[in-house]
Amino acid sequence: MKVSDKLRQAEDSKQPYFSFEYFPPKTEQGLANLYDRIERMARLGPVFVAVTWGAGGATAQRTLELCSACQGVFGVETVMHLTCTNMDIAQVDAALEGAKAAGIQNILALRGDPPRDAEYWTACEGGFSHAVDLVRYIREKYGSYFCVGVAGYPEGHIESTDADQDFEYFVAKVEAGADFVVSQLAYDANVFIQWEKKVRARGITVPVVAGVLPVQSYQSFRRLVFLTKVAVPEALRERLEEAKANDQAVKDLGVEHAVAMVRQLQAAGVRGVHLTTLNLENSVQRVLEALGMGEAAIKSTGRALAGQAVTGQAMTSAAERRVWDDFPNGRWGDARSPAFGCADAYGAMLKFDAQGAARVWGRPCTLDDIGSLFARYVTGEIASLPWSDEPLRAETERIGAELARVNRLGFWTLASQPALDGVASADATHGWGPRGGYVYQKAFVECFVAGAKFGSFLSRLQSSASRVTYYAANRQGDFLTNAHAGEGTALTWGVFPGRAVVQPTLIDKISFLAWRAEAFQTWREWAAMFAQGSQEACFLRETADECWLVNVVDNDYKQADAIWDLFQ
Repeated sequence: MKVSDKLRQAEDSKQPYFSFEYFPPKTEQGLANLYDRIERMARLGPVFVAVTWGAGGATAQRTLELCSACQGVFGVETVMHLTCTNMDIAQVDAALEGAKAAGIQNILALRGDPPRDAEYWTACEGGFSHAVDLVRYIREKYGSYFCVGVAGYPEGHIESTDADQDFEYFVAKVEAGADFVVSQLAYDANVFIQWEKKVRARGITVPVVAGVLPVQSYQSFRRLVFLTKVAVPEALRERLEEAKANDQAVKDLGVEHAVAMVRQLQAAGVRGVHLTTLNLENSVQRVLEALGMGEAAIKSTGRALAGQAVTGQAMTSAAERRVWDDFPNGRWGDARSPAFGCADAYGAMLKFDAQGAARVWGRPCTLDDIGSLFARYVTGEIASLPWSDEPLRAETERIGAELARVNRLGFWTLASQPALDGVASADATHGWGPRGGYVYQKAFVECFVAGAKFGSFLSRLQSSASRVTYYAANRQGDFLTNAHAGEGTALTWGVFPGRAVVQPTLIDKISFLAWRAEAFQTWREWAAMFAQGSQEACFLRETADECWLVNVVDNDYKQADAIWDLFQ
């Protein structure tokens, strides 16, 4: 069934309705667990679910696989995102024919993010320049078979400098043959309400669904705001800033704000909301429960909220499946989680243009230039690196001097944490999770190591193998580790009242290699910001080809500073 028809039926019922958005997980285990999660969430009664599409078709196979399961196995009407970024007509046709074969009639036509390795967005030869071109092509080639949706931007597209012209581009997409609209997320209901009034005043009658993303964590919120430039009400920003050291409080605040925002939308006559899940379950379900939407299904799947004790084996199992990966899901979150790598699923790593990159990161031509750049970052002189789009977290100040030292020695750090031994979960710097608990973590350092230094560094790691776990890989695909096959290494864990031990951060071969591809690709993105054949571009590519990515975990968290003896 076409989503536009389902949306009109929902509107005719005069009842609130909702939909979900997922992204293709980075790992096979994550995909398997997402299937389990979607099966439960499908019982909540979404009008449809949507699945994102990677730039240039990077996730094409997994997106189609996930869409096929949602449509055919779980019986939920499914919208497949399709971008025209770096996609020629043959690739677009292959995607659309694959959707038809899977029984998927609904497409969200997007331009998409800039392809990796490109300084500026350019159309692929034989491809499309804008989403409107993709809408027109689908209509010309496939007639009315597909129900085509487009994106709406209540605050204007991030690259637009003219709000009026941006709105005209949106109108053109609808007039080209769009059947429905899904809006970019907003944190201010009034922004969407006023924009929708403008849409209706223009004579546009297709269904418009408001995008809503409950805040899941302080770090993911900051990164998403940075990437999308979405406006944040000052009251929300202030409350998140106050709660940022308490992960449970941030989630609770995210639920509270989403509920209030949806109620404000409903009061203004907006019945439909599109909930971006980030492949997580608990916060979205809490929002729906508070709103009385999908309530019967919520009761049947168990009402255990994060941090509440539950009784009964079946209920405990349901609650654990819902919340087991609820806390920090950064790069070194659990690779089994559907949310593993969620930050990377919504936007490319580098957001500077060539001039901005040169201004902040300079024009590196030597290894000392690289070491100096990283040292300036860890000491707070600059606020970002090509691999990190925001300043270091406060807990890193504890090891800041050592980080500066090792970076100048040629160990270019991408991630690190100090050892902790039973720090209160309420601690403003190191705490996380529900209050009343204690958190622990092992010291670890992830860094690039120049080829000339790697051999001696590896020898020191091997000499300390009884205490240290390491993972190392280069761009060519060579991989070394002393970890036992199939086993992961816990980095962070917490003990909280009424809950099983929570282990949100670990590293294993799967998660390390998933990040390896991203990390080395970023070298090439950085190089692409300089003129082809320039000294800087050649140097960065050569450095990427010669260096190793290494992750070192000191398993003895009682010896807080011992890890630094390895970096000489």
